[in-house]
Amino acid sequence: MKDMRGKRVFVGLSGGVDSAVSAALLRRAGAQVTGVFIKGWYPPGMPCTWAAERRDAMRIAARLHLPFLTLDASAEYKKSVIDYLISEYSAGRTPNPDVMCNREVKFGAFYRFAKAHGADAIATGHYRAGEKDQSYFLWAVPKEILDAVLFPVGEMKKEDVRALAKQFNLPVAEKRDSQGVCFLGSVSVQEFLQKELGSDNPAFLYTLGQRVPLPNGPWYVVGKDVEKKEIKVARTHTPAGQEIPFTDANWFGESIRSTEAQYRYRGPRVSGRVLGNIFVSSEPLPEIPAPGQSIVFYDSGELIGGGIISS
Repeated sequence: MKDMRGKRVFVGLSGGVDSAVSAALLRRAGAQVTGVFIKGWYPPGMPCTWAAERRDAMRIAARLHLPFLTLDASAEYKKSVIDYLISEYSAGRTPNPDVMCNREVKFGAFYRFAKAHGADAIATGHYRAGEKDQSYFLWAVPKEILDAVLFPVGEMKKEDVRALAKQFNLPVAEKRDSQGVCFLGSVSVQEFLQKELGSDNPAFLYTLGQRVPLPNGPWYVVGKDVEKKEIKVARTHTPAGQEIPFTDANWFGESIRSTEAQYRYRGPRVSGRVLGNIFVSSEPLPEIPAPGQSIVFYDSGELIGGGIISS
């Protein structure tokens, strides 16, 4: 990492190993680091781990001798993530709450908070390459903010981050990775939706292309009707056609023509061209695009933008 002496950097400390190592690397590089725990909105009456996560973040800050602050972003969470999630599922679409969480909270509210407190930059523990690449969830962050964010572990492998955590003697060096959605912690999206929308409508709970546990499978969702409370299944999830329309585009470059697109997290990247607000694949699409999900664009492996898949 380059010399950071004299730079005031606020690091989002989630209580996990990635953000902890990010803070340690910045401190070693000479930055004046402040740890910030971002408190979100949590479902009433459902298991919540935020107090334990904040305690771990405080332990990290204490071990590294960092000032520690808490940002209450519960209002931003509720309005821009939770309400959006419920609205999209109610309409039969499949939203991507982590994308909005990053745009509105982990980068948006956090960046504004840090700048108001005199920070020169913010940093997070996100990965931007390799097996743990999280760039799929960063496409909606405004360019001016993303350009100002530091990603100290962004190009590293997870095992190397773990090794550094042990070298720095961090209290979370052996802590398991969180598997929950950004704002729900240990609560699954399905559990949350069943509580909010009920469990008698499969059209709320299944995504186009998703495998369904039915006898004599495999079976995949190829259509759904929210009003009729029905899903349509087939033995294949390969769609007809090569086009994916999208809205709400956010670009980090200019004159986007040839590119690769990823339209499902952990899904394959397909080559093609962007023509207006339509991505045209060079070959038949390998999976059904789900309205409401993100389509994210790359050029030579670099994130260049994205949008929301429309029907």
